[in-house]
Amino acid sequence: MHDIVQQYYGKTLQHTGDLQTSACCDISQMPAWLKPLLARIHPEVLEQYYGCGLVCPPLLEGSRILDLGSGSGRDVYALSQLAGPGGQVIGVDMTEEQLAVARRHQQYHCESVGYDNVQFLHGYIERLDELDLAAGSFDVIVSNCVVNLSPDKDAVLRGVQKLLKPGGEFYFSDVYADRRIPDAVRNDPVLYGECLGGALYWNDFQRLAMRQGFADPRLVEDRPLEITNPELALRTGGVNFFSATYRLFKLDALESACEDYGQAVIYRGSIPGQPERFILDKHHAIETGRVFPVCGNTWHMLHRTRFRPHFEFVGDFTRHFGLFAGCGADLPFDKAAAGAAAPCC
Repeated sequence: MHDIVQQYYGKTLQHTGDLQTSACCDISQMPAWLKPLLARIHPEVLEQYYGCGLVCPPLLEGSRILDLGSGSGRDVYALSQLAGPGGQVIGVDMTEEQLAVARRHQQYHCESVGYDNVQFLHGYIERLDELDLAAGSFDVIVSNCVVNLSPDKDAVLRGVQKLLKPGGEFYFSDVYADRRIPDAVRNDPVLYGECLGGALYWNDFQRLAMRQGFADPRLVEDRPLEITNPELALRTGGVNFFSATYRLFKLDALESACEDYGQAVIYRGSIPGQPERFILDKHHAIETGRVFPVCGNTWHMLHRTRFRPHFEFVGDFTRHFGLFAGCGADLPFDKAAAGAAAPCC
């Protein structure tokens, strides 16, 4: 599988126009704050971007960030501007051709932003322990449409768990399926390279995350994927695919279900870019100034992470009221027909 991925992303694909599906192309509306960041990145880096989402969570200034499968470096160079001169961003990738593009423009980026806080390492995301990276040393780890390409996803999340600081966050976009992938789809080199063959059934991902110590994966956003090539669509075996962004927090106090302790939070409106409401995940848009009831897990995600100064907290864990209302187990993604999705831009 490593050989397939290296061939596809190192030689077959030369720019985003070579992609045959919308899986590895972010079609979400570009936020206004991202445009000036991308304007400072070299055009060749942008031309070889194959991500499927926006992996820039808020409050990154001064953070130490790791990008798994950093490719040509687009996300690294964007994140470096959000981390600022007091932060650091390290990109890891196994494809020499992609690393060459990223490294070729490192000086350009340094001159563009006025500081150098970027590093690129050659390595495999399943073998992070082989790199010179200290355990518990990263505030945030990101990945953009890469975990699905890994043949050992348990090892990836195990490495992430080890490298994150307590209260740290794995914020990543990837491709998921509404059922387990048939062998014919998984072993198809093009479907694998297009980020479909290696996609996880969403419920298996939930189990994988919990197995590696991330007890309550939070879905931030999702979209159904469109396969524009009719012949390729037939080879998917009727599987429906979704691009989705999740956030996983390294918090040992999280429970396997959303439990109700009668708690609430009040958002101060102080996170840059989110003055009216803070979006924790798809089901938690916390309006400024409003008392917002939360489960115990959400309380920990806000109280024991970098978000704490931006909230007031009501209640504690002295009394339990059972399962938090609305905690379900259905397919979490929007069920619009994949064919209705917007085409890749």
